[in-house]
Amino acid sequence: MDAHSRGRADDIDPADQWVLNPNTGNYELRLDHSAGESSSPSRTATAEGTGRRGGSRTGSSLEGSGRRGSGSREREREREREAAPDVPRQVPGQRSRRSSQGGRGAAEPPSAGRRKRKPQKSRKKKALLWTGGVMAFVVVAGSAGAYALYQKLNGNIDAIDVGDAGSKNVVTDGPMNILIIGTDKRTGKGNEGYGDKGSEGHADTTILFHVSEDRTNATAMSIPRDLMTEIPECETKNEDGTSTVIPGTPNQRFNTSLGQNGRDPGCTMRTVENITGLKPDHFMMVDFNAVKSLTSAVGGVKVCMAKPIDDPKSHLKLPQGESKVQGEQALALLRTRDSFGNRSDLDRIKVQQQFLGSMIREMKSTDTLTNPNKLYKLADAATDALTVDKAIGDAKKLMTLAEEIGKVDTKNISFLTMPVIDNPAEPKPVTVVVDPGKGEQLFAMMRSDTSLTEVKQKEKAAKGKQAALLKGPKAEAADVRVDVLNGGEIPGAAGSTVTWLQNEQGVLKSTNKANAPEKIKKTTLEYAPNQADQARALAEMMGLPATAMKKGTADAEGLEAMVLTLGADFKGAGQLITGPAKPPKDIEKASADKAVCAQ
Repeated sequence: MDAHSRGRADDIDPADQWVLNPNTGNYELRLDHSAGESSSPSRTATAEGTGRRGGSRTGSSLEGSGRRGSGSREREREREREAAPDVPRQVPGQRSRRSSQGGRGAAEPPSAGRRKRKPQKSRKKKALLWTGGVMAFVVVAGSAGAYALYQKLNGNIDAIDVGDAGSKNVVTDGPMNILIIGTDKRTGKGNEGYGDKGSEGHADTTILFHVSEDRTNATAMSIPRDLMTEIPECETKNEDGTSTVIPGTPNQRFNTSLGQNGRDPGCTMRTVENITGLKPDHFMMVDFNAVKSLTSAVGGVKVCMAKPIDDPKSHLKLPQGESKVQGEQALALLRTRDSFGNRSDLDRIKVQQQFLGSMIREMKSTDTLTNPNKLYKLADAATDALTVDKAIGDAKKLMTLAEEIGKVDTKNISFLTMPVIDNPAEPKPVTVVVDPGKGEQLFAMMRSDTSLTEVKQKEKAAKGKQAALLKGPKAEAADVRVDVLNGGEIPGAAGSTVTWLQNEQGVLKSTNKANAPEKIKKTTLEYAPNQADQARALAEMMGLPATAMKKGTADAEGLEAMVLTLGADFKGAGQLITGPAKPPKDIEKASADKAVCAQ
């Protein structure tokens, strides 16, 4: 519902009409009574629905309809205007809903002998507080409290159909993965003048934002643009409704997963899933202009420099210590490579993470959340800057997603970079590849929804006797005997697992038993008491949690094998079912609630 429909002049900023009353926590519609207000029945009925009397409204068909003559109604209005307090108007969706009594639709003002009800916390304000801890490009979509501005904001958003690369649901009951893509395209208003004229752009800055199932924590993992990886085959949707299949290419830079050869964000989503085993549910893409408009809308972002910066390439000049950046200066900070560390993309990523953490804190600040004009400008800038997948392609869906993600406390948002090593295939490395040890450990932690913060998690393994099943001696791989069944969603999983066990782990006595009788959610390992050492060895190889261990009561006889049934939590041969309890050593991570000076 647009605030302009309430009879205001078209030249009034919609945001200026809604003002936060600090005494009640509610947003109130500020009206200029000197301006000619509408006296339509709909206006009067709305005022009465909030319990408000007064102004110059007359002629309501709802008040006292059919009960008194017009003269009596006018006299009653005059008495009420003199006696009733000026009860604030609330935004749509917060109005009190009173049942009609005696043909009256209006809520009565408090009488002198009735105790005034303590004002309740506004649902709108609660939503704003929730959104304070979301990624910078997510939070503003929900922060606007945009019920009255829905149509305006909704028209700003661009959406792309990525097919089955993402989720069809706005939110899920389990963990959620949002892919934030910053593109360096040089097309479109505000993106020109940065070299490489006319470029369709790449996945220049990419962050996989993993939100835990219980919404207590989140991990924001940056993916280096110069990561060498396989770009899988992907299908893109054309404007005429047809589809185009873009062949996959091995050994390519990650940033070519977008914009090159006609690839869209769905191709980037598939590439991320191919690398990590984590399927993105949605994507949000921003460009150069988005950085400028968002930082300006929020009034600047605080940054801290360990030393003065003067970079002639990006034209960035900043003093030592704290300062605020916005617009072109903010973009220059995010683009510069020559001012920090060893001038690599990895050092630039650290600065980008610190910047986003600061922007999140600014979004959550009281100055932002209680300033209707600033919130409106943020929401308008954000929705205008965002390109998203079709499943979240309107303002209401974006706000729903933002409220869900915003439940995460800022202190429990961890920023880190995908573990990588120099590309061994290059004599003088200029690109990187995933660290084969640390990378898989981190991905397994994220797949198993293990927090990187100290936040108390729901138990991932059973306590007491169940957890003890993983402790004790382990058999040699050559002595492990197991039958593997597929009860998950991946075709051929049992066969690929057996191949991996035999070729990579030395479990030669493993057998493919094809599909299980029914699908299961969690992988299980059934074994006899005298196979406990074999079970522990297999559990370690596959990252099985204690809850997967199903110990029988009778000993196995002869050559009887254990039974491993893969569930929906199985993501691929060689990928741990459950990750380690702690991240790999030497992985640098930062919290969104702490300010750090860029080195």
